[in-house]
Amino acid sequence: MQQRANLCRALIHDPTLLMLDEPFGALDAFTREELWQVMRDLHAEKEFTVILVTHDLREAVYLADRVFVMSARPGRIIREREVSFERPRSIDLIYEAAFNDVVHELRELIADARAAA
Repeated sequence: MQQRANLCRALIHDPTLLMLDEPFGALDAFTREELWQVMRDLHAEKEFTVILVTHDLREAVYLADRVFVMSARPGRIIREREVSFERPRSIDLIYEAAFNDVVHELRELIADARAAA
């Protein structure tokens, strides 16, 4: 409920830009996926820009139109990946092979960047 309240506080002023830093990290898997769907619906309704910092690749691919992979310190963008799944996205998408292919592609980019550091 605290995460929902925080989200409500952020949205009450009808922002054009919403910046979120690991907003769902402390939640259990079911609540996290439920809030992903809330964000999906709010974004579709209000059409604001969201910058989401997350270490959860599934979360990034589910919510984003573009995912930026960053290097370790100093943080630099090493790859931009378009996410072309049709909107609105069903939560069932996260179980599809094409979705998991994107997640694995991003995971490999991160692993390569870590190995090069």
